[in-house]
Amino acid sequence: MKKIALVLAIVMVFALCGCSAQEDTTLYVLNWGDYIDEELITRFEEETGIQVNYTTMATNEEMLVKLEEEDCIYDICFPSDYIIERLIEKDLLYALNKDNIPNLQYIDERFLDLDFDPDNTYSVPYMWGTVGILYNTTMVDDPVDSWDILWNEKYAGQILMYDSIRDTIGVALMKLGLSINTRNEADIQAAEEALLEQKPIVQAYLGDPIKDRLISGGAAMGIVYSGDAMWCIDENPDLAYAVPETGTNLWFDNIVIPKTSDNTEAAEAFINFLCDPEVAAQNAEYIGYSTPNASALEILGEEYINNPTYNPPQELLDKCEIFHDLGDFITVYNDAWNRIKAQ
Repeated sequence: MKKIALVLAIVMVFALCGCSAQEDTTLYVLNWGDYIDEELITRFEEETGIQVNYTTMATNEEMLVKLEEEDCIYDICFPSDYIIERLIEKDLLYALNKDNIPNLQYIDERFLDLDFDPDNTYSVPYMWGTVGILYNTTMVDDPVDSWDILWNEKYAGQILMYDSIRDTIGVALMKLGLSINTRNEADIQAAEEALLEQKPIVQAYLGDPIKDRLISGGAAMGIVYSGDAMWCIDENPDLAYAVPETGTNLWFDNIVIPKTSDNTEAAEAFINFLCDPEVAAQNAEYIGYSTPNASALEILGEEYINNPTYNPPQELLDKCEIFHDLGDFITVYNDAWNRIKAQ
């Protein structure tokens, strides 16, 4: 009995030490701005005792720089597809212990095992969506079914483009019927020429402020992500979202753990929490972006399931293309973009 009591005492000590260690843990999270329901962060902290230090980024490239630093402090990040591909190539990501992420079972199989991370060795789907055209139905009286409308001089001074290399050059490439992952210099030259031709009728190249400009009626149309479109339409019912019939960029933001993390189990606990169907549904409803969590989508219901902005039909998705890492060829894109912005 004394031996049993001693063993139980030892187990209790280890359990208490484990709880204490977890309660003393701080997760450093790097995410896009306004890309999580902060009530969920509070709930996670209360349920686990793990504290969350939350920082935002503006671009994938900004995040890449932070993760390449030798003294990288982050435990959780939310990069996009092509950046995940780059991070894997650079051996900067931790291989997930999926035993610690049982809620992975709720992710729709369509969004698993994609080219940028086969077998989801390093990443778990977080949100997904499309790139399209958000337009004001009181200001635009032409069909919005082609990228060509962004070059229509009828709307001179009323067109907003993203201040983003891949997105805006990608739009020009799609207009020309070319791949958004092209490594052909002639293709990039053609896209550059198309954007220079368009530039006199563009009101501005913007980032997040593009949403407020369209909501306020300050422009007739602009390039936006589908989740932003959902939010904007809620704010201004005169707005509508369209994806050209030829297809668009289909993007994915996944959750990863940098290899430098000292808190991998706590990070996996956070990922597992975010994959809980009820949590994922609340998060998706708050953010407005499409959830890859099939059970969460069922909770959100018909309003979301039948909304083509939120849940595009498969026949459209089949025409879409995912961004891939361009390697050193990205300098060709960068150079073209610098020339476009300089003129």
